Amino acid sequence: MLRTLFKWVVVPLLIVALGAVIVVYSVNNPTDSLVARSLTYSNVFKALNEHLMLMFVSMGGAIVVGISIGIMLSRPKLYYLGRGVENIVNVGQTIPSLAILALFFTILGLGFRVAVFALFLYSILPILRNTFAGITSVDDSIIESAKGMGMSPFRILKKIELPIAYPIIIAGIRTAVVINVGAAVLATFIGGGGFGDLIVTGLSVRRDMVIFTGASIAALTAILFDYIIGQVENKLVKW
Repeated sequence: MLRTLFKWVVVPLLIVALGAVIVVYSVNNPTDSLVARSLTYSNVFKALNEHLMLMFVSMGGAIVVGISIGIMLSRPKLYYLGRGVENIVNVGQTIPSLAILALFFTILGLGFRVAVFALFLYSILPILRNTFAGITSVDDSIIESAKGMGMSPFRILKKIELPIAYPIIIAGIRTAVVINVGAAVLATFIGGGGFGDLIVTGLSVRRDMVIFTGASIAALTAILFDYIIGQVENKLVKW
């Protein structure tokens, strides 16, 4: 019980507390007037809210669409199409996140919605790939045994393929979340807001304190969500 409490409550709270200490120290100990104007509680919480909104909205859509398409392409009739899509996804994952944001900026313009859409597409890739790989890696003998027991294709998917593939799918989501949080910093260049605003402001006025605050809170956000999803993944692997 204590070990579970430590893993699920204490560690996340420690990460949040570290972020809070950094913010409080940075806001209350400005090195000069430029830092004082840039680092206020309202500016930091505005950046946090925008960053979390970018992540939650884009990741929510990416999880639903990525898993759905991955399941659809794993069906026997679409298996070879799925292999082709998997190769395209692998190539797409090599494209830098800044290039993705710049591409959609030239097509759709500036704004929060454009940043969300670009992050959504970029986050789909590892989720789709892992969903397809996880389901297609289920041993054929298991599937044949289920068919011999009279199970329907939907029941096989629900009771056998997805449960076996859960750890791989969660690993894809975990990867996508970390990529998403990091790429969301770059959303500032297309008007998406987030911690990138603080980092770019700090670079513009050459103040390390502003850069450090924005970068450290963004990093701690990625660490926090990676840790939480990692605990979920460990539970599924044990199960």
